[in-house]
Amino acid sequence: MLTRNCLLLFLWILVDGGSVSSLHPPSPALGRSRPAREHARGSVGPMRNGAAGFQRVKRGWVWNQFFVLEEYMGSDPQYVGKLHTDLDGGDNAVKYTLSGDGAGSIFTIDQTTGDIHALRSLDREEKPYYTLRAQAVDIDTNRPLEPESEFVIKVQDINDNEPKFLEGPYTASVPEMSPVGAYVTQVTATDADDPTYGNSARVVYSILHGQPYFSVDPKTGVIKTALPNMDREVKEQYQVLIQAKDMGGQLGGLAGTTFVNITLSDVNDNPPRFSKSFFHLRVPESSSVGSAVGRIKAHDLDIGRNAEVEYTIVPGDGGAMFDITTNDHNQEGIIILKRHLDYESKKAYTFKVDATNAHLDPRFQSFGAFKDTATVKINVLDVDEPPVFNKPSYVMDVYEDTPAGTIIGAVTAQDLDASGSPVRYSIDWKSDLDSYFDIDPVEGTISTNELLDRESIARHNISIVATKLSNPVLTSRVAVAVNVLDINEFPPELAGHHETFVCENAKVGQVIQTLSAKDEDLPTAGQQFSFRSPKEDIKNKNFTIRDFGNNTAGIVTKRNGFRRRLQEIYLVPVVIDDNGYPPKSSTGTLTVRVCGCESNGSLLTCSAEAIFLPVGLSTGALVAILLCIIILLVIVVLYVGLRRQKKKETLMSSKEDIRDNVIHYDDEGGGEEDTHAFDMGTLRNPKVVKENLFRRDVKPETKRGPRPPVSQDSADIRDFIAERLREHDVDNAAPPYDSLATYAYEGGGSVAESLSSIDSVAVGLGEDYDYLGDWGPRFKTLAGIFGERSETQITKIL
Repeated sequence: MLTRNCLLLFLWILVDGGSVSSLHPPSPALGRSRPAREHARGSVGPMRNGAAGFQRVKRGWVWNQFFVLEEYMGSDPQYVGKLHTDLDGGDNAVKYTLSGDGAGSIFTIDQTTGDIHALRSLDREEKPYYTLRAQAVDIDTNRPLEPESEFVIKVQDINDNEPKFLEGPYTASVPEMSPVGAYVTQVTATDADDPTYGNSARVVYSILHGQPYFSVDPKTGVIKTALPNMDREVKEQYQVLIQAKDMGGQLGGLAGTTFVNITLSDVNDNPPRFSKSFFHLRVPESSSVGSAVGRIKAHDLDIGRNAEVEYTIVPGDGGAMFDITTNDHNQEGIIILKRHLDYESKKAYTFKVDATNAHLDPRFQSFGAFKDTATVKINVLDVDEPPVFNKPSYVMDVYEDTPAGTIIGAVTAQDLDASGSPVRYSIDWKSDLDSYFDIDPVEGTISTNELLDRESIARHNISIVATKLSNPVLTSRVAVAVNVLDINEFPPELAGHHETFVCENAKVGQVIQTLSAKDEDLPTAGQQFSFRSPKEDIKNKNFTIRDFGNNTAGIVTKRNGFRRRLQEIYLVPVVIDDNGYPPKSSTGTLTVRVCGCESNGSLLTCSAEAIFLPVGLSTGALVAILLCIIILLVIVVLYVGLRRQKKKETLMSSKEDIRDNVIHYDDEGGGEEDTHAFDMGTLRNPKVVKENLFRRDVKPETKRGPRPPVSQDSADIRDFIAERLREHDVDNAAPPYDSLATYAYEGGGSVAESLSSIDSVAVGLGEDYDYLGDWGPRFKTLAGIFGERSETQITKIL
C-alpha cells in the first residue's frame, strides 16, 4: 500500500507542477515575489493595530490550496505544506498558529517553521476536504502580525472503491419468442470515488455469464436479448452475471458484480393437444340428466391464460345426447348427459370433440390451426330398471251411483329391459278412501268397490304401484285421478226473452234472433247445448233453426217478405239437447212478431192497425204514393208480358222439328187423355226408328249400341220409353226427356203416374245468392238479378 501511494504521489507531482510549491518551504525569493505580495494584499483585510485603528499591512503569506493524499500508509506523518510570512525574518520572532477542522488532532503545524503535517491516514469518501485558519503572531507578545486567514486542505482521491450494485440482485422478464434486441432491464452500479478526478469512477458494464442469450450495453447497463425465438417451453429461467469495472474497464480497475434473474414470460405459441386420439367411456343407462359421464383432457404447453382450452362437440352421431364443459382449475373437458339414456334403444354413441385455445395470439396463427380433435365413444351399460307406465298420470271419469264392480279405466306399465319381465299392479293404500276402488293385478283395470257420491267426494286421488315380477324390489308409481261426474237431472231451457220480431222486408236466410240456453245442472263449465227444429216442424216454410255449434243458435227466415195483414204472430218451436248423462232435452217456443222496419232493419212499429193509419201523411202525399204504386204495377205487367212473348217466339221459331207443336207447356200432361193431340203411330211404327239417327238438340256422343226394335204392343213401348228415360237421366248434357212431348204413358191420368220433372223445380231453390250483396258495389247489379230470379221462382211455386 505504501508503494502504491508513493507511486501515485510521484505521478501527481509530475502532472500538477503548480501544486508542488505548496508542499515545500517557499524560498525567500518566492516569498517576496510580487504575486505573493499581491495575493496577500488582496486577501488580507484591514486590521486593528492597538489604538492606531485599521491600516493596510503588507502580507507575506505564500500558499494556495493544499492537497493531501488519502490512504497514506507511511510511518512518518505526511507532509502537507508550509506557511510563511514576509514578516518572518528567520530570527524565530514569529509564531504560527492553526485552527479549524482537524487542527491539533488530524493536522499539526510547526509554530516556528510553519510546516503542516497530517497525523493519520485520511479517507476522501469520509471527508473530501478540511477548512482551516492560520495566523502569524509575535512570539514574545503573542500579538497578531497579520489578520487570520482561511485555507483548504483537500484530500486527493485514489481508486480505492470498487463499483457496487446497490439494487442487486435484479429480477426481470421478457416475452418468449421475442426478436433480437428486445429490452429486458437496466442495471446501475455506483462508485464512491471522485468522478471529477481521473477515471476512478468511470464504470464499464460487461456480461460474465449469460451469453449468448443476452447482451448488455457497456455504458448504460441496458440488458437486451441476443438470440431470436427463445422458447419458454425449452428453458424458462436464465441467470445472468453482470460486472461493473471502474477505470473505464482498463487493467488495474476495481470491479463489482451482480446477478440478474431473467424469466421468459409465456405467449400463446402452442395449440392444445390430446394425449390420444380416441377416448372410450362407459355410462349406466340410469344416469341422470346433467350428470358427468366422463372426462377428457387436451394438454397445452403454455401456462396461465394462454393455456385455457375450450371444448366443443362436433355435430353428428350422438352429439345431441351430450354436452361438454371446461373445468377452469385443470382445463379438463367434462362430458355432461343432456337426455335420458336407454340401453334397449341404443347401446353406444360416437362423436368428435374439438379442443381450441380461448385466447389466440394473431402473431402465431401462421403456425397452423390452434386446435386438436379426438373421437369419443360412449357405451351404454344395461341397468335393471323398474317398470315404466305409458303415461305420467291418469285421469278417469265415473258417474255417481255407478254400480260396484264397474270398470272405469286401466293403467299400463312395461318392463323396458331386455328380459321383459311381467308386471303386477296394486293400489298403494294410503287411506280408507282408497277402498272405493280395486285393480286387477294382471290387467291393470280399475273398478269401483262401492257406490260413489259426488256430493261427498267429487275427486279421488289414488296411487297405482307397478312391481317387476322378476325383481320385486323394483317398483314404480303413477297417480290416478278419478273424477265423480254428476248425473244430468235438469233439462236445458231457453235463456233470456222468448219473443222477437221479423221485419216485413226480411230476406231469405236472415238471422232475426240469436238463442242461448241454460241448465241448472253443475258444473256449468263444459256444458254443450244443441238446437234444432222438431221433426213435425221441419216443413215450416217461414223459419228454421241454425245451430252455430258454440252453445248458441239463430232463427233464420226461409222466405222473403212477411205481411202483418196476413199473419202478425208466428210461433217457432225450438228443441234443446244437452250433453249430460243421461242426455236431457226440452222444447221451447219463441214468439215471432211481424213488424215494420226501415231499409236498414231498424224497427218502426209492430201494430197491425198502423198499416191503415196514414199518421203524419197529407192527402196529396197519399195520392202520390198510390200513383207511384199503380205506375210500378203497370211497368211490371208490361215487363212480364214482353218476357213471355219473347220466350214463345224463341220456342216456336223452329218449324222443322216434328215435336215443336207440343214443346211448350205450363202443366203436366194428362196421360192417355192427351193422345188426341198427337199421332201415336209415329212411336208405334218400327220403320220410323233408324239405326244411326242422332238427336239434333244434343251434342253427339260416342256411338251407343243398337236399340231394340219397337213392337206394336204397349209393353214394348213402355220398355222403350223407360230405357230412354234412364239414358237421359244419366246424361247431364241432354235436356229433359219430356221434350218428346208424348203423354201416352205419363201424366196424372196414366197407369205409370207422373214422370215429369215439373215438381222438381223446388230442388233448385236451395241456392242462396244473397251473399253477393256483401261483396261490394261491383256485385250489386248481379245480386239484384239473381235475387229477382230466386223470388220469381219461389212465387211460381207458392
